[in-house]
Amino acid sequence: MNWNQLRKNKFLHSLLLAMVAGIVFKITTASKYSEDSEYLEQFWKNYQVYAIPFPDDLYFAGEKVPMHDFEVRERVDREMLVNTYFQSASILHFKKAARWFPAIEKILKEHGVPDDFKYIAVIESGLSNVVSPAGAVGFWQIMKNTGTELGLQVDEEIDERYDPIKSTHAACRYFKKAYKEFGSWTMVAASYNMGMGGLKRQANQQGQADYHALFLNTETSRYVPRLLAVKQIMENPKQFGYHFKARHLYKPLKTNQVEVDKEVADLAVFAKEQGISYKHLKVFNPWIRKTYLPAPAAGKKHLIDIPDKSVFDENLGLKPEYKVVQPEVEQIELKATQPDFIEVKHSVEKGQTLRDVAKLFEVRVVDLVIWNELETTDLVKGQELKIHVKKPKAGTAVQSE
Repeated sequence: MNWNQLRKNKFLHSLLLAMVAGIVFKITTASKYSEDSEYLEQFWKNYQVYAIPFPDDLYFAGEKVPMHDFEVRERVDREMLVNTYFQSASILHFKKAARWFPAIEKILKEHGVPDDFKYIAVIESGLSNVVSPAGAVGFWQIMKNTGTELGLQVDEEIDERYDPIKSTHAACRYFKKAYKEFGSWTMVAASYNMGMGGLKRQANQQGQADYHALFLNTETSRYVPRLLAVKQIMENPKQFGYHFKARHLYKPLKTNQVEVDKEVADLAVFAKEQGISYKHLKVFNPWIRKTYLPAPAAGKKHLIDIPDKSVFDENLGLKPEYKVVQPEVEQIELKATQPDFIEVKHSVEKGQTLRDVAKLFEVRVVDLVIWNELETTDLVKGQELKIHVKKPKAGTAVQSE
């Protein structure tokens, strides 16, 4: 083979390689574009977003909304779109409403407040015990000073803003007071967001007594339309694309109330005495903010909700049979056998509680219960308690009776 033939063969070989590469590229590219085209075709075919239809006549608490006013209609339209397509939150609203609306509706009726006001608890908190950045608390997002004015106990140990029932009664007291001021339930709802004073100033300044005719800040101008949107969606779920069965909703939870007229020094021990866990005690009584419960005011009693057995059988498939684990018992017993610890005895004084004794000796209430094998946290005068304390250094006294 001469040089010209060799060069010719190399050229043909290179040309063949180039042709193969081109064919592979074309096939690969065609395949890619084919896949993209198919994907886009399916996307455009199946992905659809609709404008939200709603009736021309809307009412809040029996008061007609002026839907002929384009500005009002467009504000309502905005909230209908936002809330319809906020699917995860709306599904949770349906679930929680099944649990809480029966109790809320009953309280509203007792106070003579229109049923539509239950939707305020939905847009304020999603029917959850949330805390806002401003410090508003609970289903009805009540501020501390407002809660006190409305008759709720609000302090570090007890905060009734977290109690769905008591806070609903408090909200109703506000609604009735605001209705005396404005004579319009729509204005009452707006004032719940803006405050009675702020809304009254705007009404006087603008010479208008109708919420829909007022020029207000963005949040308050959206407030009632949001209520209207949530009301429409929750009253007509299928119309807005929400489908669920009764089993998907949260059932109301039956409880039995236990009256307490004295301090509960250790709620974990108290829960055990009631046959439930500390967790469930706190879940059903979120208004108790500490691990103990102070004595109620003279002549009053604390009402503590204890979940009924049916709650566990029907809702969780469990029975309220808890094994109380005391992981530190072995350590405590070991300490008592070490040379650095001794056992002392203390005679309970009149009115003294376990928490008082625990503070006195700088030990935990649960340790006192374990050391003395107590069945109850109640103490009586003269009762003798065993306490494990560090052995004092030479020349110091041990505090004991």
